[in-house]
Amino acid sequence: MSSPCTIALGVSYSGTNYHGWQYQGESIATLQSALEEALGKVADERVRVTCAGRTDSGVHATKQVINFPCRVDRPLQAWVMGTNTHLADTISVTWSRMVPIEFDARKSAVARRYYYLIYNQKVRSGIFPNMYTREHRLLDADRMHSAGQHLLGENDFSSFRAANCQSHTPRRNVQYINVSRKGELILIDIQANAFLHHMVRNIAGVLLDIGAGEKPVDWTKELLALKDRKKASITAAAEGLYLVDVIYPDFPQIPEGPELPHILSLLT
Repeated sequence: MSSPCTIALGVSYSGTNYHGWQYQGESIATLQSALEEALGKVADERVRVTCAGRTDSGVHATKQVINFPCRVDRPLQAWVMGTNTHLADTISVTWSRMVPIEFDARKSAVARRYYYLIYNQKVRSGIFPNMYTREHRLLDADRMHSAGQHLLGENDFSSFRAANCQSHTPRRNVQYINVSRKGELILIDIQANAFLHHMVRNIAGVLLDIGAGEKPVDWTKELLALKDRKKASITAAAEGLYLVDVIYPDFPQIPEGPELPHILSLLT
């Protein structure tokens, strides 16, 4: 590798033990700092990465995509196996690709896909307690699905953005929302060109109240028109949220489709 190039990596992680993605100083455990430290040991130099989406504290990913400029000669597999030897078991690099130098994991993406996983039971389970959101109210997944359809297309999502969201515009294009149930698990599957801060969790909070019968199905349509975050539900918990896919049609080097562990693949 005689000249600088760009390396892209696929990363999966449990966000439970991290204060979100973004670097916040050496004393705070973040996913970015853990990955940059591990990559730096493989590269024998400082590495700074760009990610497709900055997930919050407690949020998980099965297909986060990152990239970084590289000036050293390493086999592609070294970025997978070598980096993983320096990471905790809760983070894994799953693949590596050499991509054109203009590739940017955030700016080159045309869409992101998230899952929101709900365990619908009155009594908590002791299995994987940080990998889903438990909802004790009996939920109607069909009502939730119908309500989600009012959010499709390009809209002003001011009612679904966090107060501290730094985006210059509240407009986003939601391409689909599907809500389904399998036994005690309910899955919200949502894809958009991009998401505002807490947008998926705020949508999930609204759909939970609708699914519980506390709000009408067309409440989502009303909230869009109100453009007022204070009129909507509380933000749903972080634990149920997963980044499962990032779409790059102009970069065939990036693997297509969501990368799901067995428990999530059973729900699709």
